[in-house]
Amino acid sequence: MTDAPRTPTQIDTIADAWVDTLAEQMPTLATYIGRSEYNDRYGDYTPEGTERLVAAGRQTISALEAATAVDAIDVVTKEDLSRELRLELDLHEAKWNLRDLNVIASPVQDIRAVFDLMPTDTADDWSVVSTRLKALPGAIEGYITTLREGIAQGVVPARRQVIEVVTQIARYTNDGGFFATFAGEAAPVEGQLPASLSRELSDNANAARVAYDALAQFLGSELAPVAEGKDAVGRDLYALQSRRFLGATIDLDETYDWGVEELARMVAEQESIADQILAGASVEEAVAFLEKDPSHKLHGTEELQRWMQATSDRAIAELGRTHFDIPEPIRRLECMIAPTKEGGIYYTGPTDDFSRPGRMWWSVPEGVEEFDTWRELTTVYHEGVPGHHLQIAQAVYNRSQLNSWRRLLAGTSGHAEGWALYAERLMEQLGYLEDPADRLGMLDGQRMRAARVVLDIGVHLEKPRPDGQGTWDADYALAFMRRNVNMSDEFVQFEVNRYLGWPGQAPSYKVGQRIWEQIRDDAKAAEGDAFDIKTFHKRALDLGGVGLDTLRSALAG
Repeated sequence: MTDAPRTPTQIDTIADAWVDTLAEQMPTLATYIGRSEYNDRYGDYTPEGTERLVAAGRQTISALEAATAVDAIDVVTKEDLSRELRLELDLHEAKWNLRDLNVIASPVQDIRAVFDLMPTDTADDWSVVSTRLKALPGAIEGYITTLREGIAQGVVPARRQVIEVVTQIARYTNDGGFFATFAGEAAPVEGQLPASLSRELSDNANAARVAYDALAQFLGSELAPVAEGKDAVGRDLYALQSRRFLGATIDLDETYDWGVEELARMVAEQESIADQILAGASVEEAVAFLEKDPSHKLHGTEELQRWMQATSDRAIAELGRTHFDIPEPIRRLECMIAPTKEGGIYYTGPTDDFSRPGRMWWSVPEGVEEFDTWRELTTVYHEGVPGHHLQIAQAVYNRSQLNSWRRLLAGTSGHAEGWALYAERLMEQLGYLEDPADRLGMLDGQRMRAARVVLDIGVHLEKPRPDGQGTWDADYALAFMRRNVNMSDEFVQFEVNRYLGWPGQAPSYKVGQRIWEQIRDDAKAAEGDAFDIKTFHKRALDLGGVGLDTLRSALAG
């Protein structure tokens, strides 16, 4: 971080004002970045609410166009914020909001998941939680209004996503689900809740359960019968989503072909490592051997959480002495078991003042009780240091140089996840995956990410199947993923449903890694003997989150 604070510019002011607009109109996003002034409410999930946000976006584009960049930081902000806002307008023109429903990242999950990040230390905190719970039925009603407008216009999500979400909601609302346990276990650090607040929490949580059940009823009775029968979104909408998640425009057909080649390369690497683990073994035989090895086993989520935390703490301490300058606030990373059981591992960044640290979350599917350290070690590095936590928390820490939008909201999945995969390979190069079993686990993840490039583009563009037997569809996608991933079938099924409902997101990891490596190699070629990898990494991370096209142009300058 540069010591001298930067004087805010006109473009900084515009970017900060956009963050204020998003925080006011999207209170769940405000909670995510640690702004608490809107924690007692939800935004407007109706079509009218979307129109207001779109209008504000157009005004911000006009303001940026009229503003003059005064330095390199301004150039990046103007380029990247303008890119993001114009993409949002393109998605609005495509009526994406009218069909925005999937199993992992849509208003269905957004409305519930915000409670995972809300403070619960005091009775006052729980009072705010209760107020937001009371507002939840209105948010659900607004969302249903939007989906009904989609039905009226013939813009609907895939039936598979609708059906899966109905099942997901049932887990939220049953007697042992989120709302019942969340309210029932409410207890501030300071002592007991007042009886009146406990009753209010219970009443509002029950109302939230009723609202979600009403959403499930709507989805099953009104939306499912008219929902899209096929999972593919088509080339035009897929291209928009690819831009959204990469912050870059790519050749989809070339990328698909590259994905096929990259997958083959990952398989060959795994086969070589498998032979080191067990002479003459196939990958499947090596995996079976490791799965029986008690020295690589964890039992239960408590042991998993402790192992995650210890592994993360050790990486931060060691890398902070040797390879990275890690400021003190960034050295705190909390490893958490998520309160849901949907599958997936994810990271949430720290608040702007680090009062809430960065957190690594593991949403463990129902019934999964055993975990393999050889498979998951690289995941801790991916989500923590030098992966997401170093990348995202460093941007937050760099407040003297970056405006609030650059620190807290800018960037894409391709930038963040591409860096995290890049970080996995870096940890191998630094000697943290010396055990062949750990390298096999890393390659298992890299193979999965390569397979997702092929699967995601293949399904949504309805490309010919690699086996020549027709075109890609959901059944083939599931069989393809099972062949390429050594994980529980519950996880594989969830992952495939995620790809089918969230087009363009899954490939952004591996494609993002590819673009990060291309940018590094371009810099190395341009600088020759003067190239220093630590300097390159610092320059790149000091930018904060950006789209990958912006990253390329910024580092080429």
